[in-house]
Amino acid sequence: MTGIFLFLSLMKEKVAANVSVNKIDLVIDGHAHPSLQIGTVMTHPDYRNQGLSRILMEKVISEYEGQCDFMYLFANESVMDFYPKFGFREVEEQQFSTSSFSSNTAAREKLKLLNVKNSSDLQLIAEYIEGRVPVSTRFATANTAGITMYHVLASFKNGIYYSEKLDALLLFKQEGGQLDLFDVVSKVPVDIQTVLAEITDENTRSIVFYFTPEDGILLEKRPFKRDGALFVREKSRLSYPAQVMHPVASEA
Repeated sequence: MTGIFLFLSLMKEKVAANVSVNKIDLVIDGHAHPSLQIGTVMTHPDYRNQGLSRILMEKVISEYEGQCDFMYLFANESVMDFYPKFGFREVEEQQFSTSSFSSNTAAREKLKLLNVKNSSDLQLIAEYIEGRVPVSTRFATANTAGITMYHVLASFKNGIYYSEKLDALLLFKQEGGQLDLFDVVSKVPVDIQTVLAEITDENTRSIVFYFTPEDGILLEKRPFKRDGALFVREKSRLSYPAQVMHPVASEA
């Protein structure tokens, strides 16, 4: 299940309001659930307070609710009371970190820093993102190549490394003793402990994950604070899992 679609409200041949939808899969405990991630819910200032976003949201729900196990979106602080009107509920996310790992400075020095302005590097990045497996079987997304590529070019372009040993792209940055791990992009599953050994050095004191890592390492967790919140609408008898974090690299 994949695809990105736009719903537009036009006034005098101008785009007055917009809602984008991304048909993806949510991977929960190894099972792929057809889902819809909603993004860019916007109304032009000249056409606000006319119910256009409401009309578009109702259209999206009507068209896709029979096709999806989950619909969800990331709302900013100014519209927190808007989405519950359509059956969405706010979900608290948990962010994971660890200080339990074995570092390998020699391995990190062998990582190749990729340059998105280099055509060969960019082709390699696109190939791995298109052919990737989910970053975790515990909770992850699938069929989000377009979204992830956007984040790579916009947010992570200075921290994309290729590991020949793992045959994987590792997206991370380190400031002081804290290493932020944004994504692990590989065509086959890789062991998370091996990943941590590849990216850490003698200065690394803690690793913060921006996705839900696999079990098998000693993890700490805390509520994830963002500007706004995650809102989810579930099919009956299904429940969005607690104690997880949606991968930031596949947020629309």
